[in-house]
Amino acid sequence: MIRLCPSILNANFDELPNEIAKVARVSDLLHLDVMDNKFVPNFTFSFERAREIIESSQLPVDVHLMIANADEEALPYLETKAASITVHLEACEDPLSLLTEIRKRGKRAAIAIKPGTGIDEIRELLPALDMILVMTVEPGFGGQKFMSEMMPKVEAARKWLDEGGFGDTWLQVDGGVNLETIAMARKAGADTFVAGSVVFNSPDPEGVIETLRHLAASVK
Repeated sequence: MIRLCPSILNANFDELPNEIAKVARVSDLLHLDVMDNKFVPNFTFSFERAREIIESSQLPVDVHLMIANADEEALPYLETKAASITVHLEACEDPLSLLTEIRKRGKRAAIAIKPGTGIDEIRELLPALDMILVMTVEPGFGGQKFMSEMMPKVEAARKWLDEGGFGDTWLQVDGGVNLETIAMARKAGADTFVAGSVVFNSPDPEGVIETLRHLAASVK
């Protein structure tokens, strides 16, 4: 199954209900990038603002926490209505405990890795994961160029999931996904795609999402 998760990083923050409404009919989840200006050099939302977005969203929310000290700072998000919570391996002291706690709260538990982190570092966490996120840009800013050199990581993760019996675990890519790159990511094995600037910089966000889904589905 292919999932499209538009990221509001490039949306108009002052008009978020309207921006979300533009994509709600054709999207699977809303991707919410939370940045703290510590783990990454950018700030997007406080916890209070993120919670407001999660609670009011017409779509289930896929929260991507690009925050330092995730073992502690992620805990308030477990009390929200988020459908999925992703934490960065690089920001966790004890990722297994945090992922276990996320699952306990009835949410999908996911781990993300930055471009400089090897995919092998998450292998032992596979039984605790509902999703793997391979970053295809350096996290922190939208509109960056897709890093095709990350595709071997996606291929390795896909092999582990298929051969290890983890059929319910999603494999997500985030960063630079557009009409030219989504097929490459799909061919490597991704099934869940975060798309930001290509969607919200378009006069027809809904049409772009439908086209992205078609392009991914066309990969054999």
